Amino acid sequence: MSTTIAPVGDPQQPASVHRARRLLPRLVRPSAAVLSGLMLYASFPPRPLWWLVLPGFALLGWVLFERRPRAAFGLGLLAGLGFMLPLLHWTGEEVGPVPWLALAAAEALFIALGCIGISAVSRLAGWPFWAAAVWALDEAVRARVPFGGFPWGRIAFGQADSVFLPLAALGGTPLLSFAVVLCGFGLFEAVRRFRVRRATGELPRLAAAVTAAAVLVPVAAALASLPLVDDSAEDGTATVAAIQGNVPRLGLDFNSQRRAVLDNHANRTEQLARDVKAGKVPQPDFVLWPENSSDLDPYRNADAKIVIDDAVRAIGVPTVVGAVVEPDTGKLRNTLIQWDPDKGPVATYDKRHIQPFGEYMPMRSFVRLFSSDVDRVQRDFGPGKKVGVFDLSGSYVGLVTCYEAAFDDAVRDTVEHGAQMIAVPSNNATFGRSEMTYQQLAMSRVRAVEHSRSVVVPVTSGVSAVIRPDGTVVRKTKMFTPDALVEEVPLRSSLTPATRMGPLPEGVLSLLAVIGIGWAGTRAVRTRRAR
Repeated sequence: MSTTIAPVGDPQQPASVHRARRLLPRLVRPSAAVLSGLMLYASFPPRPLWWLVLPGFALLGWVLFERRPRAAFGLGLLAGLGFMLPLLHWTGEEVGPVPWLALAAAEALFIALGCIGISAVSRLAGWPFWAAAVWALDEAVRARVPFGGFPWGRIAFGQADSVFLPLAALGGTPLLSFAVVLCGFGLFEAVRRFRVRRATGELPRLAAAVTAAAVLVPVAAALASLPLVDDSAEDGTATVAAIQGNVPRLGLDFNSQRRAVLDNHANRTEQLARDVKAGKVPQPDFVLWPENSSDLDPYRNADAKIVIDDAVRAIGVPTVVGAVVEPDTGKLRNTLIQWDPDKGPVATYDKRHIQPFGEYMPMRSFVRLFSSDVDRVQRDFGPGKKVGVFDLSGSYVGLVTCYEAAFDDAVRDTVEHGAQMIAVPSNNATFGRSEMTYQQLAMSRVRAVEHSRSVVVPVTSGVSAVIRPDGTVVRKTKMFTPDALVEEVPLRSSLTPATRMGPLPEGVLSLLAVIGIGWAGTRAVRTRRAR
């Protein structure tokens, strides 16, 4: 029996085969766009694959290079969904897919709009530099709007283990993101230039120099920034204890047993006191409890106050307690309380960046159409106004509550106000065993290098950690396991260039992006008129 294979274009072939052959080439770029987004996602913790971000942006550069605006938007949306859908999966851990899909789609739309700008500047000389600046602008916008912004997914936050990390100390997360994106786009441009040279034999010296700079300058700048990464003690050391008390159950209803959560943290603190007395661990200078470690307001609930008092007196040092404070009128407060073993509550810090759709509910009646979980937030939280720095046994500790770690200003403000180390009390119990806690831990590691400060992260259910100023995690807990981390950490008071410059690097990069987009738009108009 013999088989005859019809040649391409053979009229005897089914029409579906012809359509498939015409369709397949059209799917190459959309498929590559999704793949680029997936590579960006895979570069984030808990995977140690930070380097995947480079081929991810190289592929995105190929996808967007000299595309028309409509095509760039569609391809950028696909890349954004490939990135954000898996990265933010934890947001639907307990409330179903609607909030997760809505948030991921909104973030992907921002990326799609940014990709229009990237495709526009790809026609300019030295386009990788312009394109990386456009990405930095896109991240800056996403970190501010709507509802105060959502910085999650900033490329810098996936680089806690990368060779580029020292750049955080030089120019903060905006510069770190810019450098990584620039290197990725530069890799694509290097391949493109190589293919053009093979085809034509031409490679202008200036183009070759710019391409090489796009790849090599970020690496060289990171190596040159290494001296900024210093974990020596400038102001002595402090022995800190981070308490992870655990929660009675996973999910949104973990705090329905609010007394149990409080008791868990009090009991683990009292166990630490017994371990100190037995000589098993050193006496801490102060103790850090997580956010929401007491969802019972100790100012209104006498029994909660007694439990906290007993635990703090047992350990005998100042303790930071995360509590939900319920004033008679107005909004709730997500508060960190400095609790003295002799005087009780002596200072407070109210969380300033509160989480929309989590701690307060914008557009409540509209959102209720899509999810009844909106009514779990029965009374909105209100934001605090003051920067939080506590004097704990002579150590000045900057306070950044959970979600705030994603915001540049919230962390930088504490250092500018004298913080010698940073504490990030958090509550991740709502998100179960998802990747959220690892993503947030990576943020804290980047912040440690950015501001050259030790960072201690006490979490209700894990992962709690102690991070040195060079971003190294020296101690951490397992998830959903009661524990106490006791560690001596260096105290520092010098300011990195990133801290000193504040928002300036982000502003400069955003301005460059606007100039590049404007230049590209002007050139496009002139080209159309010439035709």
